[in-house]
This record gives sequence, C-alpha cells and structure tokens, in this order.
Amino acid sequence: MKKYISEFVGTLVLVLVGCGVAVVTSANVVATSLAFGLVIVAMAYSIGNVSGCHINPAVSLSMLMTKQMKVKEFVFYVISQILGAIAGAAILGFILGSYDKLGTNGFADGKLLVAFVTEVILTFIFITAILGVTSKKENGHTVGIVIGLTLVLVHLLGISITGTSVNPARSIGPALFVGGEALKQLWVFIVAPLVGSAIASVFYSLVLKDNE
Repeated sequence: MKKYISEFVGTLVLVLVGCGVAVVTSANVVATSLAFGLVIVAMAYSIGNVSGCHINPAVSLSMLMTKQMKVKEFVFYVISQILGAIAGAAILGFILGSYDKLGTNGFADGKLLVAFVTEVILTFIFITAILGVTSKKENGHTVGIVIGLTLVLVHLLGISITGTSVNPARSIGPALFVGGEALKQLWVFIVAPLVGSAIASVFYSLVLKDNE
C-alpha cells in the first residue's frame, strides 16, 4: 500500500507544480521544463526508495515489459498515478481560482501526426534513459538527477509542439477538468507515450541489456 500512496503523492506533486508553473509562466519553455524535471529529482530522492518513483504509466509499462514488476502491481500503480494526477489538477485549479487553464497538452489543427510522432519519440528517449541508468547499481546516487534532466531535455523540444506529455496520467488529470478540445485530444497523450514506452522497452531488451 505504501508504494501506491507514494505514487499517488508523487504524481499529484508533478501535476500541481509542473502544470502550475506552465500556467503561471504562460508555458515559458525553460521555466516549465525545469519545473517538471526538478519535481522528478525531488520525488526520486523522497519516494524513490518506496515505489521507485514511476509517477507515470509509461514508466510503469516499461518496468512491466522488462519484467521488473508484475501485472497486478502495474495496474495499481497506474490507478494510483491517475488518481494522483486528478487530485493535483483539482488542487491547482483551486489555487488558481479557475479550471479554465491547467497546463493541458494539445496540438494545432492538422498537426495530429506531428504531435503523435513527437510524443512517441520524446517518450522513447525518456524511457530509454530511465531503463539505462537504473540498470546499473553504481548509478544509484545519480539516478534521480539523470532522469530529471532527461525530462527537462524532452520538455525543451516538446513544449512548443504538444506541451510535452510523455506521461498519460499528467495529461489525464488536467484534461478532465478543462474539457473541450483538451479532452478530445487526450487519446493522443495516452496512446503515444505508451507506444513510445513499449518501443523503448523492446529496444532496451534487444540492444542495450545484453551489453551490460
């Protein structure tokens, strides 16, 4: 149960702070990128020893596919993450005094394919880094920093294209409150990160793992 509570809290903080900074800075690329990355660093060194600090269904999927967690555990992780994201979005809306803008993901008309491919590629980069750095025990003290900086990296490119999801839970929470176009486009930010994660997991298993 501690693992699931940790995932709930971690995802709540990610949405609250990451999406919150995106809103108050009008999605300033550097500020928003740093906010999401620094949350990962903070959570990795606080809840990481309890749950592994996935706080992202795409990360949990990679752990499932690389046989680092079981199906039942995966399901409860994802449920905890989604509930945490919803709670984070609810708190953010309360703080801001409005649920009109909560840092939702989205893309311009006619840019569906671009958005989908972008999210797949960025998630692939993010998950590959996670699987690589966590596979080596000697990286134990720096894992949180590496993962956090990688999230900053993918945000720097993705913010102007999709707002950067690479995390279905992070997209679901805000979209449920904002509704409208954010809700209509939500499927892209659920499916694409999971596809990117699956590709990264296969890549890691077939190419990287044998070299360790």
